[in-house]
Amino acid sequence: MFEFAKELRPALILFLAFTLLTGLAYPLFMTGLIQTAMPAKADGSLLVVDGRIVGSELIGQNFSSPGYFQGRPSAAGYAADGSGASNYGPASAKLMEQVRQRVDYIRRTNNLSSNIPVPGELVLVSASGLDPHISMQGALMQVARIAGVRGLPEHEVELLVYQHIEPARLGIIGPEKVNVLRLNLALDEVTREG
Repeated sequence: MFEFAKELRPALILFLAFTLLTGLAYPLFMTGLIQTAMPAKADGSLLVVDGRIVGSELIGQNFSSPGYFQGRPSAAGYAADGSGASNYGPASAKLMEQVRQRVDYIRRTNNLSSNIPVPGELVLVSASGLDPHISMQGALMQVARIAGVRGLPEHEVELLVYQHIEPARLGIIGPEKVNVLRLNLALDEVTREG
């Protein structure tokens, strides 16, 4: 029995030491470091308008009003706690039907002819279901509709899109993209000023 207790003591000490180190000290250190180095990102990249949180620039939202740019569809209903994809494979008849309906909707609401290709991000959900970005082409495709609904000149809405383009990472990784929430907030600002 004494031999067992003798071997158990170092194991318990190591268990407690590593629990304190990895379960308390390290997380507190990293939290403090990140809060100091980049507080906005550490707090979720929240966007505040008139003292009210309107969303996170990292999480897509549903903009169904015709006066707003619409982002990627979401299999999770834009709920961050239920993030995920639809898990339909490329041969799924249900996926193909959803895509056909979304393409028809995009063409109908934006008054596009049937020979104009619709960017994939406007009809396909992302892996997380929360992607906040669309391509520049996806945004430009919606300019005429939004300008008409808001009573703005098309060139002014188009200029907003160009002003909100985020370049590819390091200039080469991925395409240029537009954050839909930031773009819609800028659109609201222009409409409010006008």
